[in-house]
Amino acid sequence: MLQTLHSLLAPAVMERLTLVINHVLASEDVATARLKAHAGRCVELSPTGWPALLPPPPVLAFRVTPAGLLEWCSAGAGPGADLLVRLDASNPALLLARALGGELPPVAVEGDAALAGDVNWLLQNLRWDVAADLERVVGPTMAAPLMKLGSALAHALRAAVQGAGALGSRLRPRA
Repeated sequence: MLQTLHSLLAPAVMERLTLVINHVLASEDVATARLKAHAGRCVELSPTGWPALLPPPPVLAFRVTPAGLLEWCSAGAGPGADLLVRLDASNPALLLARALGGELPPVAVEGDAALAGDVNWLLQNLRWDVAADLERVVGPTMAAPLMKLGSALAHALRAAVQGAGALGSRLRPRA
């Protein structure tokens, strides 16, 4: 049952994530211009150390489109990655909390150097203007308090995850 639920939800989540990434990319002409030069190339994020108790993450591979956007490559689609980015995912909650806080995790990169340089530039310089998008949806009167609430929740989540990570490392048996 859990496996069936995972196999149904993972593709839907990845398709929505791809839409969000493309929304952010499309908001900056320089971002799409940098990626257009790599049309057809594939970037794969490879989480290492994923906890065995959790369902495996979906394939995190994206192909660059001629428009300078990304398309998700589902399992088994397309050739191998032109750029492989390995990141430590032994603590997924901490990884997510840090990502929400704008902190990039340490990574190991293999593959095309030009593509790696442009992906690095995007990670360093591209930001989602959540406030502007929220303002377009609910108006400026509601956007400000919702942003304040969202920031407070994100801060609380980061603190909780960091506390849990610290507790987990203290409880982990030493070799």
